[in-house]
Amino acid sequence: MISATGKKAFSISLVAMAFGTVLSACSPAPDVHEQSTTISNMSAQSSVGYSEVVQGKMLQFPRDHLAHNDYKIEWWYLTANLTTSKGEDVGIQWTQFRIGMTPPTEQLTASENDWSSNQLYMAHAAITSEDEHLTAEKWSRAHPKLASVSPSPFTVHLQNWQWQSQSDGLFPATLTVNNSDFTYQLQLNSQQPIQLQGDKGYSSKSADQAVASYYYSQPFIDVTGEMTRHGVTEKVSGKAWLDREWSSQFLTKAQQGWDWFSLRLNDDSTLMAFRLRGDTEQDHFYSARRMYADGSGRNINSRDNPNDIDMQPTQWQQTALGKHPIAWRIRINSEAIDLTTHAINPNSDMLVSTSYWEGPINIQGSHQGQGYMELTGYH
Repeated sequence: MISATGKKAFSISLVAMAFGTVLSACSPAPDVHEQSTTISNMSAQSSVGYSEVVQGKMLQFPRDHLAHNDYKIEWWYLTANLTTSKGEDVGIQWTQFRIGMTPPTEQLTASENDWSSNQLYMAHAAITSEDEHLTAEKWSRAHPKLASVSPSPFTVHLQNWQWQSQSDGLFPATLTVNNSDFTYQLQLNSQQPIQLQGDKGYSSKSADQAVASYYYSQPFIDVTGEMTRHGVTEKVSGKAWLDREWSSQFLTKAQQGWDWFSLRLNDDSTLMAFRLRGDTEQDHFYSARRMYADGSGRNINSRDNPNDIDMQPTQWQQTALGKHPIAWRIRINSEAIDLTTHAINPNSDMLVSTSYWEGPINIQGSHQGQGYMELTGYH
């Protein structure tokens, strides 16, 4: 972790995030009790001067695995439902964010001898079990020696946290996180086609399509490896899910946050579903995609069929960050899906500088399985 010696310097980084100041130094780890930024309000900030997400643009690989510096925000995001050699269910998360501090016309290019950058990288990691939720965070400006995304082979890194592929593609790859409280090293592999969310990768985030993202997933990843907690190293194995998303504005000013689910069902299908919350139930926006290992899938959203998706909390819990819905009923009529979900550990707050709730869930009902849930914008 970066040294936690600077509340003042972190405040400067928040100001930079809001006003677009060019970074000239690494940001220290924040004091979360003084934090004033959330994933939701960062995602709703103005996109003026950045590239827009437009419908009809074709995603191209491996190019689009890399960073898109002309857009304001993007992330590489992996969640995994794993089992230890002793039979314990655990969840593992890794996310690396890239945040543009100034619009493309003002951007600087970092090089080996140039330490100025207007690109900020932030990485989060977690291990979650029934009894414990361990989290960590790193920050850095963009620089090849500090934090970057590069091809040949494809690599995403922030200091000693790293996704390292064996080629320009995503897999096979090794994901390594080293932190004082925990470590993990996972071998990731997938032979399945990438899934393009929404309309061939164009993912609407509102009924009027005022905001959208480019969004693709790989929900069929095989995982082996090991993790260390409290000095004890264990073998782990299971399934993982990678999401890639970039935009210059993910939320409208009227949207409060999102409820996002990645669900692995026992009929060998997967389901991505999210709800973007407006002021009232009628203002919520829903979207989902049912996906199969052969690359096929079906899109479902509330713009095309307002009554097809219903996602309702059934249990709430007060956590360190606010009151959160930890259990849900999710129904998708067109897919004959009627599920209940429950957090494995309700106290899965990500107590980091951009706060949110993130943790593994169990699934029952018309299908059984496991997955992950992310909640933002609750107080």
